[in-house]
Amino acid sequence: MTTTRAARPSRPAAPALPAFESLDRTHRAAMEMLEAFDRLLAHLDDQGLDETAQASAREIMAFFEGPGRTHHAEEEQHVFPGLLASSDAVLIQHVRRLQQDHGWIEEDWRELSPQIEAIANGYNWYDLPMLRLALPVFTALHRDHIALEEAIVYPAARRHLQALQEGGSTRAATE
Repeated sequence: MTTTRAARPSRPAAPALPAFESLDRTHRAAMEMLEAFDRLLAHLDDQGLDETAQASAREIMAFFEGPGRTHHAEEEQHVFPGLLASSDAVLIQHVRRLQQDHGWIEEDWRELSPQIEAIANGYNWYDLPMLRLALPVFTALHRDHIALEEAIVYPAARRHLQALQEGGSTRAATE
């Protein structure tokens, strides 16, 4: 005996999630992953390489290889171009700094990732003293980067986007 389900009533589509909410969520996730990274190092000190450490390392790898990289690419493609076209020299300087940060974050991650991958795969050849030295630098770079984006660059980008939606010019949005 087969039963059929009643059709669901139609309803208005949910509004699209604003891009900045997604970017802000990724910032929060990055800070959570940096805290997880710090806890991982403490765990390795206390418990050594076990399944908990491996799971944590896999989660850290997945974030910085996936959403972390995607986030930077989205900023480079959607947030920064309009701001770089503005006449605001200080804003342009901030955006250039953020672009430089993206390169440094990637460079730092390329140094850290083989260590985290080793932990994720249960290999004991990781260099815990190196990770202890590198993590504070990686964390500080992320904190400064996120603070600049959220305090100055994202508000300017929102104004720019609003001006475009209202038919204004790029110049009006950033002045």
